[in-house]
Amino acid sequence: MDAAGDPNHVAPARPGTTVRVAVRRYGADPGERTDEVATEEPLEIRVSNPDDEIATPVSVTMRTPGHDFELAAGFVLSEGIATRPEEIRGLRYCTLPDEAQQFNVVNVDLRGPAPIDLDRFRRNIYTASSCGICGRATLDRVRLRGLRAPPKDVRFAEEMLRSIPARVAEQQPIFARTGGVHATALLAPDGRVRLVREDVGRHNAFDKVVGALALEGSLPAHRSAAFVSGRPGFELVQKAVVAGIPLVAGVGAPTHLAVDLAREFDVTLVGFLRPTSFNVYAVPERIVERAAAVAPGLPAGE
Repeated sequence: MDAAGDPNHVAPARPGTTVRVAVRRYGADPGERTDEVATEEPLEIRVSNPDDEIATPVSVTMRTPGHDFELAAGFVLSEGIATRPEEIRGLRYCTLPDEAQQFNVVNVDLRGPAPIDLDRFRRNIYTASSCGICGRATLDRVRLRGLRAPPKDVRFAEEMLRSIPARVAEQQPIFARTGGVHATALLAPDGRVRLVREDVGRHNAFDKVVGALALEGSLPAHRSAAFVSGRPGFELVQKAVVAGIPLVAGVGAPTHLAVDLAREFDVTLVGFLRPTSFNVYAVPERIVERAAAVAPGLPAGE
C-alpha cells in the first residue's frame, strides 16, 4: 500500500521559516542553549504548457519557505519564460506520480497562444541561494528580450532614500529572529513601504516581490523603488527592469555589469545606502533634494 492509502501515514509537516537548533556559546555568558536559524530548503520550479501531461523542471533553488507561488511567478517572469503576468494560468504545489507532497515543488501552468520551448530554459544544476542567475546572464541576453526602460518622471527625495534601511528593518521579522536572511522591499516615492519579502537568497527575495506584484496585477511598478539588503548586483537590476521598477538601492556595492545594465535601461542605481550618505551609479536625475513628487498622468498600478 502506498503512503496515500496508508491510514497510519502522517503527512509531512509544511516547513516553516525558522528552525531551532542546539548551540554552545563561548565567551560572554557561555553555555548550552538553543538558537533560531533561518530555514533553507530546495524549491523545484516546474513549468507546463496547456497541453503538457508532465511539467518540465526548469530550476531548483535553495530558499526560505513562504511566498513560494510569488517566488515561482517572479522567477518565470524574470527569466523570460513568461513575458507577461497574463501568461501565467495558475500556480500549484505538485508532485509526480508516487511522490510525497513536501511543499518543495511548484508547478507554473502557462496559457497559450503558442507553447513555450521549455527545454531552452531547463537548468542542469541547482541554483544556490546566493548565486542568482550565475554566469548565464549577459547584457546581450537582456537586450534580446525587448525590455523597455521605466519612465524618468518619478522623483525620489534624498532624505527618503536615507531613511529606507530603518523603515525596512522594522518589517523583517525573520531577520530579527535569526540574522540569517536577505530582504527586498518595495517602496513608494514618499517612503511608504508597500511590501517586504525575506529569503536566504537575495535573488529569491526579489523574485518574491516581483511575483507578488504580478499576482496582484501591479506590474509594471513604475512608481516604486526597490531596496535590497545586500549588494545590488546584475541579476537584481535585471529583475527590476523586468518589473519596470525605476530605482534600485542596496546597502552594498554594485558590480560593473549592474552599473552597465542600469545605465542602458535608465534604472537609477544606488549603492552603499546609509542614514547619512549613499552613492548613485546610474541615472541620478531621479533623485531630488527634498520631498519626492510623482509626475501626474501615470496610470494607477504603474
